[in-house]
Amino acid sequence: MTSRAASRRPVGTVTRGTTNPNRLRRMDRWIAATHGTELRRAADPVAVDLGYGAAPWTAVELLARLRENAPRTRVVGVEIEPARVAAARPYEREGLVFRHGGFEIPLSQRPLLIRAANVLRQYDEAEVAAVWERLCARLAPADPARGSRGGLLVEGTCDEIGRRHVWVALGPEGPRTVTFATRLGSLDRPSDLAERLPKALIHRNVPGEPVHSFLRDFDRAWAAAAPYASYGTRQRWIRTVRDLTTDWPVTDGPSRWRQGEVTVTWGALAPGGVAVG
Repeated sequence: MTSRAASRRPVGTVTRGTTNPNRLRRMDRWIAATHGTELRRAADPVAVDLGYGAAPWTAVELLARLRENAPRTRVVGVEIEPARVAAARPYEREGLVFRHGGFEIPLSQRPLLIRAANVLRQYDEAEVAAVWERLCARLAPADPARGSRGGLLVEGTCDEIGRRHVWVALGPEGPRTVTFATRLGSLDRPSDLAERLPKALIHRNVPGEPVHSFLRDFDRAWAAAAPYASYGTRQRWIRTVRDLTTDWPVTDGPSRWRQGEVTVTWGALAPGGVAVG
């Protein structure tokens, strides 16, 4: 086989392909809320659902949710398994297409969004930085003159029905934030989210690592907010996160906390040896 032919091979390995309708709704809503302005400003905004899996539900839903805030958005579903691409083609419509590919992102246009949910779960932690760097390099660049921070990569992990989710948001310059999102009624304590940490963090939830300290403090604040439980789990969560802001750089506010979310700067949780940008 020629080197030219080999260079056309998709970059990455086939995932298990597990997927379910509405599995990524929390991530989608966060993207629409925090990145919607960038998508609305663009003349031709393109979003990529990377590794959508054995069925195209998540790409179909991403298009619908993004278009609520940015009606011109187009979505490209990218999968490394050709059979999955063929199976998804009947779901193509205006604004939604499916392509065979991997981490190289087989588009001529740089996307404003790459969503990679549950894709890196099966990779080694040592591979994460290189994948992030490759994907960040494919994002639309920042344009300070028009107030644009550029494209966004959202990479993370969730459970099978989307109750618990943790993701990292990265721009062309590298990692920005980490978001913890949950259906509040599913938690006994915030550290239950540890099982859904993305690959860059999941093996770092040990004493001495920042993410372990964060989850420890999260649990302590949750326990201290127990009296607020009489007003409902949502009020307890809001009080908990408000207390966290004393010692941790939380970047969002009550409107997102009410959704069962909290976002912290990447630098506060970053382990040693995982750096991009």
